[in-house]
Amino acid sequence: MALIKSVRGKTPRFGKNCYLAENATIAGDVVMGDDCSVWFQAVVRGDVHWIRIGDRVNIQDGAVIHCTYERAPTTIGNDVSIGHRAIVHGCTLHDRVLVGMGAIVMDHAVVEENVLIAAGAVVLEGMRLESGHIYAGVPARKVKALPEETFRDTVERIARNYIMYAGWFREPRSEE
Repeated sequence: MALIKSVRGKTPRFGKNCYLAENATIAGDVVMGDDCSVWFQAVVRGDVHWIRIGDRVNIQDGAVIHCTYERAPTTIGNDVSIGHRAIVHGCTLHDRVLVGMGAIVMDHAVVEENVLIAAGAVVLEGMRLESGHIYAGVPARKVKALPEETFRDTVERIARNYIMYAGWFREPRSEE
């Protein structure tokens, strides 16, 4: 079972049908919507400020979601995928966002809906990423516009797939 810790009188709360890997850690003032998943070695730490997570969000292996004490909470919308070993810190991610593997999103950044952040990109403090685009690089720069169907095919498909993957880990094991 995942490590779920109360901190400063706040206990994480979860919506329906959430999957928490056995070595995931969720602590403090965290509220998570329905059909979410927190994967192996991922950390969601609402100890110094609050974290609000929408529906159908997957936080993949080794990712870290955190905040800055009394200055920068973290808000994550619906149908968001946080890639393996990504860091999302004290920022706002709107609906249908994909944060690529190893990417970093810093305090007070705002990522509008339908944005794809490439693997390894660094979104600097206070940046605003415009809806409908892919961002890449260090620091992250707008690379190109992406059509709406790309977001449905990529971002929404990944969010749906992670609900399916979570189901595989909930299935009872058969006797060998």
